[in-house]
Amino acid sequence: MSTESRSQDSSVGAVAWVVLVAAFGGFLFGFDTAVINGAVGPIREAFDLSALMSGFTVSTALLGCVVGAFTGGNLADRVGRQKAMLIAAGLFLASAIGSGLVFGVYDLIFWRIIGGIGVGMASVIAPAYIAEVSPANWRGRLGSLFQLAIVIGIFMAAVSNALFANLAGGAELPLWLGLDAWRWMFISEAVPALIYGLLALSIPESPRYLVSRGRDAAAREVLTDIVGIKGESNLTAKIDDIRRTINLEARQKLRDLFVGGKVMPIVWVGIGLAVFQQFVGINVIFYYSTTLWQAVGIQEDQAMLVQVITTSLNILATIVGILIVDKVGRRIPLAVGSAGMALGLGMMAVAFSQAVSEEVANEFGELETVVSLPEPWGIIALVSANVFVIFFGATWGPFMWLMLGEMFPNRIRAVALGVASAFNWGSNFLISSLFPQMAELSLVFAYGFYAGSALLSLFFVLKWVPETKGREIEDMKESAYIRA
Repeated sequence: MSTESRSQDSSVGAVAWVVLVAAFGGFLFGFDTAVINGAVGPIREAFDLSALMSGFTVSTALLGCVVGAFTGGNLADRVGRQKAMLIAAGLFLASAIGSGLVFGVYDLIFWRIIGGIGVGMASVIAPAYIAEVSPANWRGRLGSLFQLAIVIGIFMAAVSNALFANLAGGAELPLWLGLDAWRWMFISEAVPALIYGLLALSIPESPRYLVSRGRDAAAREVLTDIVGIKGESNLTAKIDDIRRTINLEARQKLRDLFVGGKVMPIVWVGIGLAVFQQFVGINVIFYYSTTLWQAVGIQEDQAMLVQVITTSLNILATIVGILIVDKVGRRIPLAVGSAGMALGLGMMAVAFSQAVSEEVANEFGELETVVSLPEPWGIIALVSANVFVIFFGATWGPFMWLMLGEMFPNRIRAVALGVASAFNWGSNFLISSLFPQMAELSLVFAYGFYAGSALLSLFFVLKWVPETKGREIEDMKESAYIRA
């Protein structure tokens, strides 16, 4: 039976529900990583941090992400996708409350790492689960819902940060129960963490995991009710397809990624996608934009409003990506996105090169250096930043995670996805932790570097990235889709 006829029989409501629940992990992914944005300044002041320590504190969650991404696939293979989601939800909950009640910078680092482990796990589990329960010709759109959930989480973090800061009159001021507003920014994550855990109880295990444990009857039920495959012969054929790609006796190991002593080409492609997605500096916008815009003369409340606008555009761009992914494929949009990002980032570097500084007296009569962007360069910088976010949101944001969930052969998919995700989070940590120092050196240098990375990603896509549109994940081979 063809892929098209199978998918026509699938239950839209059933597959949509399980995908949305899995994608909710992406909401917490986005919220947890972006909530720090509104708290950077108050944390730096409260704990008297240097630029280096401030960058490290902001980025330590990403160290947890590396651990979570590297171990999440293995954990999901051991205990199942659903139970792994429940564990991730528990980590999110603990991190939210712990981060809001910290006494110093070191326990904040600890709780952020705990939350980061949950984020890293979600970054591996959700794309894999969604790919495993989605019909092939829907997989692009359904897989992209994970990225949509991420950007909605980023948006809600920006909104809640602005709300708490406005209610208190400033992020560093007390709000409720004697706790500063920035602490409530973290604590608020406890609500979606609880919701995620409860929702995860309502979805079935993936058919691939069930077959790997010899539970064919349960797998048939999921394939019928969720994936929509009807008829005994079709179900038997599908389970046989799945079984051929799964090693029931041995778990996947790092050495499986090597052939003839060399890393498989498809693994390098996945690592390249993961690294370039972060080297363009997207998370500098989401982690530091409030302090970034304040650094060039924009007030805190206006800087937070800019962040809300930027994250709103990111959501709209991601929706565009979801609408086009199964029509035009993955590779060409990635190339267009690279070109657009290079343009936006290059213009930001040019705009920041026009910044001027002057000595002004503060309310205590002390001289302070104030940096600002003269007109029209302030507007150009804001527009360029949003051009960058739009091109990223419509292409590299959703497509990278989608491709990592579907491009690897099943015999190495879990471990390869974990390795690529770990590289993604490691690159995120490197870029995010170095930004404060790069900014102190020169914003022109920082955004020039990101623009150069975007340009390199264009050549990378055109030369090495394969097209995976419309292919069953059981059909992915080690070398068939690598471009020469």
